Amino acid sequence: MFSVRGRTAHLAWYRTDEAEAEVAFLHGFSDSAQCWEPLIREMPGVRALAIDARGHGESGLPDEPIRYEAHRDDAALVLSDQPRDGGVVVVGHSMGAMAAAHLAASRPDLVRAVVLEDPPPGSPGDRLDEPWSEPSWLADLRGLDLPARIAQGRSNDPGWADDELEPWGVSKAQVNPRLFDLTFRDAGPLTGLLAEITCPVLLIHGDTDRGSLISAEYAERCAEAAAGEFRAAQIAGAGHSVRRDNRTAYLAELTAFLDRYR
Repeated sequence: MFSVRGRTAHLAWYRTDEAEAEVAFLHGFSDSAQCWEPLIREMPGVRALAIDARGHGESGLPDEPIRYEAHRDDAALVLSDQPRDGGVVVVGHSMGAMAAAHLAASRPDLVRAVVLEDPPPGSPGDRLDEPWSEPSWLADLRGLDLPARIAQGRSNDPGWADDELEPWGVSKAQVNPRLFDLTFRDAGPLTGLLAEITCPVLLIHGDTDRGSLISAEYAERCAEAAAGEFRAAQIAGAGHSVRRDNRTAYLAELTAFLDRYR
């Protein structure tokens, strides 16, 4: 579906067409830009850009600590290379959502509005660059061939649409194992970032009993902390991958937001 592919420094990116993008998509850990395709197909007319995060998809991996600020700077590098007057709407999931929040806080010239799909809430206190290791669930998936990964995904999440499973499965094999030789710095409080974001924010989350990182109570704290226009949407029956768990409800929230701000 992406008809234009390019590269900026170590970063691979994809656009729906030659026209300047109006919405940029940042994926979560172990996913890739291609994982946004099923959603983007449901929004004809939206001019989209999706970026492979460092160490994911077809992007390279600089030899430096893994930090959300680095993901922010990567997104800024791509967007600055193909700017749109007034900025773009940035949509991020999980790791990509935290990167999008950092970007909106620090580069308002690039971001006109931001959508955060179940970002990590972060934690207060000192944050250090620390060793980390590959999660066992990812190592297990990477040990399977693609048909087996797809079958595992279908078994784990039978409610996902079939078109979600192949890009999800492909992305797992694309994760650069050298990521886990580098140090990682955890996220600071999301509420602190929201206090610095002046553009409109849509926070989309699911139910914590299904794996959502954001609770209804924490969403209320986010609303209190937000410096600008803010809306939280809880999608019933969804977990961490909100758009995959309930695409219809997610699309309703996202398209209404895009219709207003893109």
